[in-house]
Amino acid sequence: MTAPFHIEGQERNSRWLVTCDHASNRVPECVGGGSLGLPREDMERHIAYDVGAAGLSHVMAEALNAPLILSDFSRLVIDPNRGEHDPTVLMRLYDGSIIPANRDADAAEVERRLAAFHRPYHDALGAMAAARADCALLAVHSFTPQFKGRALRPWHVGILYAEDDRIAAPLIDRLKAEDDICVGDNEPYSGHLPGDTMDRHGTLPGRPHVLIELRNDLIETAEQQRAWGLRLAPILNAALADASV
Repeated sequence: MTAPFHIEGQERNSRWLVTCDHASNRVPECVGGGSLGLPREDMERHIAYDVGAAGLSHVMAEALNAPLILSDFSRLVIDPNRGEHDPTVLMRLYDGSIIPANRDADAAEVERRLAAFHRPYHDALGAMAAARADCALLAVHSFTPQFKGRALRPWHVGILYAEDDRIAAPLIDRLKAEDDICVGDNEPYSGHLPGDTMDRHGTLPGRPHVLIELRNDLIETAEQQRAWGLRLAPILNAALADASV
């Protein structure tokens, strides 16, 4: 079986390490014969992966001269941005869709997927972060403009963090200074999620970090991903300098 992640630009010398937890909607052959039993339209929306996030991550990592690690399995196979004991690490129902291959998954199946996908990804990420003492983590995600039956989300960019806002605070300030960006401060989600990627590799080891979310209708095409990535990279570098970490 191939590695459940991709690493690019490991030779780059930026302090930043860019991660993309939900880069892919791929279902490996060892899970349901390569299918979760969902229709194509579900596998192409936000429940299966972060739409546009992989392309955005490539642009941002290159612009920041930073190494990049991306998952290579759907979040519905096992969610790398959840702790191993989080009940949502394997989703059985998500935004109105039942996931057939997960519906009857028992503890042994969860453990098998953790061992095959979740742990190797985090082992690789942890090794990359530990390779540089002054590493700063940047997690790149995207969010859907609207969950079924819920209100539209107005934010263009969301900045997520828990108790460590050393990078998040100056980054929010700089983004709010941009007249045409609606910024979410711990929106559309809270950054307080014990066991997630930023908690595990940022908060617990005391490493500076921030998670950035782009609304996915803004980064559907390669051109949009490039425009946003090139715009955000210098703002991120300025925020890191402001943070003095």
